[in-house]
Amino acid sequence: MQLPKQRLFWAVSLGHAANDLFMSMRSVVLTFISAYVLPMSAQHISLAVSAIELCGALSQPFFGRRADRSGGRWLGAGGITWTASFMLLGMLAVTLGGGFWLMLILMALAGFGSGAFHPVGSMYSTEIDPLRAGRNAALFFMFGQIGLALGPMLSGLLLDRSHTTLNVWFGAALGTLGPRLFERGSLVPLFALGIVVVPAAVLMALTIPARATDHAHSARGESAARAPAPSTAPRTFIILGLAVALRSMAHLSTVNFLPYMFQLKGWSPAEYGALASSFWIASGFAGVWFGSLGDRYDMRRVIMVSLIVTAPAVFLIPDLNGLLAVVGAFIIGAMSGSHSLIVVLSQRLLPGKKGFASGATLGFIFAAGAVSNLIVGGLIDRFGTTNTFHLIAGLTLASSLLWLLIPAASYKRLEPKPVAEPASTPSR
Repeated sequence: MQLPKQRLFWAVSLGHAANDLFMSMRSVVLTFISAYVLPMSAQHISLAVSAIELCGALSQPFFGRRADRSGGRWLGAGGITWTASFMLLGMLAVTLGGGFWLMLILMALAGFGSGAFHPVGSMYSTEIDPLRAGRNAALFFMFGQIGLALGPMLSGLLLDRSHTTLNVWFGAALGTLGPRLFERGSLVPLFALGIVVVPAAVLMALTIPARATDHAHSARGESAARAPAPSTAPRTFIILGLAVALRSMAHLSTVNFLPYMFQLKGWSPAEYGALASSFWIASGFAGVWFGSLGDRYDMRRVIMVSLIVTAPAVFLIPDLNGLLAVVGAFIIGAMSGSHSLIVVLSQRLLPGKKGFASGATLGFIFAAGAVSNLIVGGLIDRFGTTNTFHLIAGLTLASSLLWLLIPAASYKRLEPKPVAEPASTPSR
C-alpha cells in the first residue's frame, strides 16, 4: 500500500496520536481515582467521561466551520496543547485534595481542545487525495487509535506501583472483622506524559496553513465535481444519526467501562489498562483495512457486517477472563475501526464543507458516546455489568440493519473524471 507523502498529512496524524493519548487515559485514570484517591460509583465515572466527550462533541461543528474559513493552524496545534493541559490540571486538582466537581470541570474543559483539533485533522487527511479518502482517513484515524491504545497502557503501567496494597495483605482478616481498607494512590507519575505533546504541536504549527489555500479549495471543488449528487433529504440524516448513536454504545461505552468491569474482577491498573489498549490497537490497524474496503465496496454493508461481528463479542466479554478477555476486547476494537467510513460518508453528503462535515459527524459520534456512557453507567449500577453488556449486544445486532436504509448516493465510491479525447483533425 502506497503511503501519503505530504508532510501536512503526517503532521495532523501525529497530532491525532498525541491528542487521543490524553483523551483515552481518562477511563483508567478515573477508575484508579475511584479506587485509590476519591471514591466514585460507575455513575460518577460515566458523568465525568460524558462531560469530557460532550464538551469536545458539541464544539466540533463550530470549530469545523472556523477551520473551513481560516485553515485551522492554531485550532490544530493549540487544540492538542489545550487537551493535555486541562487533563493534567484535573489530575493535579484531585491530587491536591480537590473534590469531584472541580476535577470534572477541569477535565471537561480538555474536551474543547479535542473538539478544536479533530475537524482540522480530518479535513486535511482526506483532502490530499479525494480518490483515496477512505484509505487516508483510515490512516489518520489509525494514528488516533495508536494514541488511544498508548493512553490506557502507559497510564496503567505508570500507576501500577503508585498505590498501596493493604487489602492484599489484610484482606482475609478484614473480610471477617469489618469493611475493607480504602487504598491510597498517587497520580504524580502521569505528569511526565505532558512532554509528548510538544513536538506534535510544533510540527502542526509549522505545517498547517494559516489560511485556507487555493489548493485546498480546488481540492474540495474537485472532490465535489467528481462525486455523484448525494441525497440530502432529512430522512437520510435521521437514519444516519440513529445508526451512529447505537453504534457508539456498542464501541465507545464498551471500552470506557472495560477498566471498571475488570477492576471488579481483581485486575490491576496495568492489566485493565492493557486490556483497554488492546481494543484501540485492534481498532487502529483494522481501520486501515476497513478504509480500503470502503473505497472499493458498499460502505453501508461494510459497517453493517462489523456490527454483526461485534454483538457476540460484547455479549460474551463480561464472562471472560485472562487471555480470552483480551481476545474479546481485541475483536470489539477491530470492528470499531469502521468509523472512518462514517466521516467519509458525511463529507460526501456535504461536499465543499469538509471541515464542518467532519466536525459535525465526529461531534455527533462523541456526543452519542457521551449520552451512552451516562445510560450505561446507570444501568451498571442498577443491573450489573453482565446484564448491561448483554443488552448492548442485542441493540448492536438490531441496529446493524439501519445502515442499509441510507440512500446509495451517500456512499458510492468516487471515480476519476474521464480524460477528454483530443479532437481529431479532419482529413483533406
